Amino acid sequence: MRGAKLHFMSSGCSRIFILPQLLPDPKRMAEFGFARYGQDDEIEEEEEDDDVPAYSASRDGIVFLVDCSKEMFEIGDDGTCHFQISIKCIKTTMQNKIISSEKDCVGVVFFGTDKSDGPNKHINIYHDLDQPCASRILTLENLEELGWKDFNNVYGHNPGYSLADAFWTCADMFSKCPQKLHLKRVMLFTNNDDPHAGNPIYQKQACTKAGDLHDAGIDLELIHLSRPGQKFDVNKFYKDLLYPDDESAQLPDPAERLEELQTRVRAKDNKKRAIRRVPLTLAEGLSLSVGVYSLVHRCYNPPKVRLSKKDNSELKTHSNVYLQDTVKTLTPQDMKRAQTYGGKKICFENEEVVEMRQFGPPGFKLMGFKPRSSVKPYYHVKPAQFLYPDEETVTGSTSLFTALLRKCLDREVVAVCLYIPGKNNPPRFVALLPQEEEVNERKVQVTPPGFHVIFLPYADDFRKVTYEEEPKATDEQISAAKEVIKKLKFQFSSESFENPVLQNHWRNIEALALDREEPDELVDFTLPANDKIQKKAGSAIKDFMELVFPADYTPGQKKKTAPSESAAARKTKAAEAVMELDLENEAKEGRLEKLTVPVLREAIRKAKIPCSVTRKADLIDVIKKHYGV
Repeated sequence: MRGAKLHFMSSGCSRIFILPQLLPDPKRMAEFGFARYGQDDEIEEEEEDDDVPAYSASRDGIVFLVDCSKEMFEIGDDGTCHFQISIKCIKTTMQNKIISSEKDCVGVVFFGTDKSDGPNKHINIYHDLDQPCASRILTLENLEELGWKDFNNVYGHNPGYSLADAFWTCADMFSKCPQKLHLKRVMLFTNNDDPHAGNPIYQKQACTKAGDLHDAGIDLELIHLSRPGQKFDVNKFYKDLLYPDDESAQLPDPAERLEELQTRVRAKDNKKRAIRRVPLTLAEGLSLSVGVYSLVHRCYNPPKVRLSKKDNSELKTHSNVYLQDTVKTLTPQDMKRAQTYGGKKICFENEEVVEMRQFGPPGFKLMGFKPRSSVKPYYHVKPAQFLYPDEETVTGSTSLFTALLRKCLDREVVAVCLYIPGKNNPPRFVALLPQEEEVNERKVQVTPPGFHVIFLPYADDFRKVTYEEEPKATDEQISAAKEVIKKLKFQFSSESFENPVLQNHWRNIEALALDREEPDELVDFTLPANDKIQKKAGSAIKDFMELVFPADYTPGQKKKTAPSESAAARKTKAAEAVMELDLENEAKEGRLEKLTVPVLREAIRKAKIPCSVTRKADLIDVIKKHYGV
């Protein structure tokens, strides 16, 4: 597709980054959307990193260009028309954008209408290029219900349109957008494979304008809808429009594209950018540049915004530090950092604090290689990151990175490096675990090539865990447990499970914003399928329970514990024990430690011994001192 780019793919709450093949091309990373800018995604870091520059937030822009000819309103076998399918895709995309990337801009343009909105005939701008909102979604829902007659009364139909004018309108919308857009796309919905049949002038103008879109950095994508009993022939018109230089290019399957556009994904979208770009030093005078990426990032509920009770205006918080004695406002210059040592506060100047936090320049420094088996699962101390070469900073990094990756894979070793993320970050030892590229049967990348950055623990991080010896299972019980595990095995994937808390939150917010009576139904896939479990492994579970648990065991029922004694009951019990107790003799025989605290207190009270202590050891000392023991 002309001007098409490979983007990161996302599904549900998980994020899978699709990276290009490792080729020594300086423009490769920029071509595939690895932007240096974009701070919309939140990156969890244990320490403040002053070395990461603050880039401006990146936004994407998309204009939906919808064909409104009479053929788009022909009702199919499923009771819907292609125009309704197009509007549904646009509406779903807007709903996804509000949650995933609310700062992106979306516009809608109709062509082939009798009513015109602008300088070009038969072109109607339904929605300007702006951020999606609830009102726009509601208008699209009303538009989705319109039939051919209703649409004809409002907008009308006219086949005398020019696609070149439609493309010019989309380009003009991008140029007038006040926001700075990183990715610009035009998605064309149509079921007419030859819109300018018999008019070579309009065809040439459309091809020229499509080339202008490409030169302006605007991607043109075609969502072709086939009419019943007919096949959409791209060679008639759109081949020259989309693939002027590639004769072997083919359009993607429209069914898959429509399914992708109509799928509701209530998940936050993280911008495709490196956390940082640092050097990887292999030896003295030999280094390459790499980008550090976060492949998996925990998704949180969006932060709450405080509003004024009077007019719902957003409130801003300002904090000041005051001196406790004089209530004087302190500035950063008035404060120092201190550490208590030996009961004394040791103060530090700001320059000393900064110097103590610096351990060297940021980057990776190769220390050596270890067998892959030396990286144990219990070494996990924090989530891993991912390394990919940065050709823009240092030319030739991709070639050297590829050679290192290939040798580590061939010899099954990991590279142990000293890693300093930023100038104010502490150093960490990491293991670079190599990963080979994997593609599916369609030659689409499933696993990117590169190194996983495994953070290794220090000696101080290991703990000695002591535990009491527990009864061991018999061979018969172990065999029964193996049978249960065998019956309940399934293919697990994190992408198959959405966070029910987040999904429920977004559904409730969406229902309030769109004036729904109730939110959309939530299916919690994290709950166990008890019926299927019972059908598949019911007998094995029953045999296991009979071998392990007692006969009167009821699942989910807590064991009854004896009720605790009240204070009055304990006092009465202690008084009864003191009546038969010779306190002096017990002290001389050294048996006071065997008595409980309530008994000791009652005995001291009965013997009228002066006492103001409460601890058991102190009570015993008072009794021994009284009797001269």
